[in-house]
Amino acid sequence: MKIESVYSNAFKKYGKVLTGYKVDTLLEKLKRTTERPSNTVIYKPSDNEFESLDISKDFCTNAYGGMPIQVGYCNGNNTKLNCLEYHRGSEIDIPGDDIILLLASLQSLVDGQIDTSWVEAFSVPHGTVVRIYETTLHYAPCNGCLSDKISSDGFRVIIILPKDTNTLRPEIKHQNEIEDRFLWAKNKWLIAHVESPEALQGAFIGLKGKNIDITKN
Repeated sequence: MKIESVYSNAFKKYGKVLTGYKVDTLLEKLKRTTERPSNTVIYKPSDNEFESLDISKDFCTNAYGGMPIQVGYCNGNNTKLNCLEYHRGSEIDIPGDDIILLLASLQSLVDGQIDTSWVEAFSVPHGTVVRIYETTLHYAPCNGCLSDKISSDGFRVIIILPKDTNTLRPEIKHQNEIEDRFLWAKNKWLIAHVESPEALQGAFIGLKGKNIDITKN
């Protein structure tokens, strides 16, 4: 699978690299206070210690125009696509380790179905601040490249989203649109591959084709 850079023109339809934010203190705390599992992925939507930092307040004011946000993290070891998700509002990722993001356009999703051949891969160097647009399908990061091979070391990534995203799913009493069937958590619409753990948990199956594994492409 071809892996482009987030600095390439190919990435511009999916997001934007943000500059001017000094994230050293945020990444130092990420490395010092959070675990990085070797055989799974963990996600914490909101962390009070991260949110109390001045840089997090800058993201709230500058990147989100003063709207309430949450600052959490996604850590672990992953090489597979498994699912694609989207939110109302953009997501900001700040990796403490090099990562690869697997992305597709929301516009490619038709009646809850998308072929995984539409998914593209982008490398994100550690310390890069990346905004993922609301119209971009994405999911958990994948391990980055190391000497032209996929690293087995895993990753730590700061994840910034509108406040309360990925928390308890609201109850839908009346399904008005097909996307009501995708709602997996608050402000989180999820489409799963049949081979994913999420599919076994009851997630909507809409990813067709092979479940991408970046170590085998």
